[in-house]
Amino acid sequence: MKRNFARHRVRTFGQPCLLACWFILLCAPARARAVDAGGQTVRALMVSDIHFEPFWDPGKAAQLAAAPVARWNAILSAPPTPDRAARFAALQSGCHARGVDTSYTLFASSLRAMRANARGVRFLTLSGDLISHGFSCKFAALFPHGSPAAYRAFAAKTLEYVLAQLRGAFPGVPLYVALGNNDSGCGDYKQDADGEFLRATAAAMTAGLPAPARRQALKDYEAGGYYAAGLPAPVNHARMVVLDDVFMASNYTTCAGKRDPAPAAAQIAWLRAQLQRAQRRHEKIWFMAHIPPGVNLYSTVENIVNVCGGQSPVMFLSSGALAHTLAGFGGVVRLAIFAHTHMDELRLLEPAQGGGNDQAVAVKLVASISPVDGNNPSFTVAQVNAATADLMDYKVFAASNQTGDDTAWSEEYDYAQTYREPSFSASSLANLIARFQADPQARTKASQDYLRDWFVGDRSVAIKPFWPQYVCVLENRTAASYRACACRKGL
Repeated sequence: MKRNFARHRVRTFGQPCLLACWFILLCAPARARAVDAGGQTVRALMVSDIHFEPFWDPGKAAQLAAAPVARWNAILSAPPTPDRAARFAALQSGCHARGVDTSYTLFASSLRAMRANARGVRFLTLSGDLISHGFSCKFAALFPHGSPAAYRAFAAKTLEYVLAQLRGAFPGVPLYVALGNNDSGCGDYKQDADGEFLRATAAAMTAGLPAPARRQALKDYEAGGYYAAGLPAPVNHARMVVLDDVFMASNYTTCAGKRDPAPAAAQIAWLRAQLQRAQRRHEKIWFMAHIPPGVNLYSTVENIVNVCGGQSPVMFLSSGALAHTLAGFGGVVRLAIFAHTHMDELRLLEPAQGGGNDQAVAVKLVASISPVDGNNPSFTVAQVNAATADLMDYKVFAASNQTGDDTAWSEEYDYAQTYREPSFSASSLANLIARFQADPQARTKASQDYLRDWFVGDRSVAIKPFWPQYVCVLENRTAASYRACACRKGL
């Protein structure tokens, strides 16, 4: 994941309707109108960047390494070792950790909150980064003689534990999972296609998928961390397509530390074939990966990149192939889900001029459970139109603190009520972004709400000076289009 600047806190508002029935319909919140007009909706739970920290009690690490995943809860819930705090602080310091990831206590609190606030969901999405930051450094410090195979096994068990806990909280509900840059058997941003870690985690990653789809998903995932499977009924004629786009990251290497463009190219070819098949069959696609395409504004600003002076902004991915491919199938891809920034964000992938498709792709970036950046943990509960597979609305639920101790979870905001848009469709996002563009000083309620919503806990002051640049990021997926937007505004 990448660190970002700000923080979010939201207040929803209602709209009282006191006149006749026709006036009630006119005055009803946009969310209600959209649901009534669109037919049956189902709920889905969106979670990301859990970054579970198995080293939170260093004295238990050896027990976890030796035990099967089924025993982890008993180990983790047992009283902490006497020197836990001091040893963990030393581990954090030695590995130059920038913050604290998700402890057992916080993870358990988040699962309870999900069960309480996401009852009846038909499916779950987990858009990557299941294991903690600095995983390889912490493992090496606690297991100085650990082999690469031992490291790979512990990383795989940590991933398996996180997935088992989520499935245990929602038994029988399909869980679709993407790998993040930390989810590796050999280090951050490192992965081998057709490697041991993918084989070791394939069963856990694809568990619960329908039997015919799972057989193919296992094969595809072991080859490159990607797979596809149908969305559950009553969502009609729709599929989830998942990539491991860490292979496309700007700083990706193999486990041996070498650059290798072949896995990314193979994934793009596979993705294009999936989208073409969906187009022929008139299927709807939800797409999910961890790292979003486009400009990494945080790194661009942090590194004082002079974009208008001719320097290139920092990009999340090494090429525009993923964004270009998705944007070419806007009539097929109903939603693209990413994460990585730990922030609650939106994007719009517009097709290239003359690309033959006049429909853009709506993009949702899901905020993190991990509080590593100083944010309060959160998760998202979505409303999905079962007939069209469109994301109609969502609510974000946030924790009152970052520890899981005496934590209260409550609704942070409702998208449709806050932004007065009828859905999270490409056309609605285009309208919302246009409203942001017309407000470079972030004075309107919509802009101010977004600033608060962006980072759970309201540190909007950190991003407000860069609001015009940030708005340019929302729909400009290439370095050239971002430069044209930002420099046209004199930024």
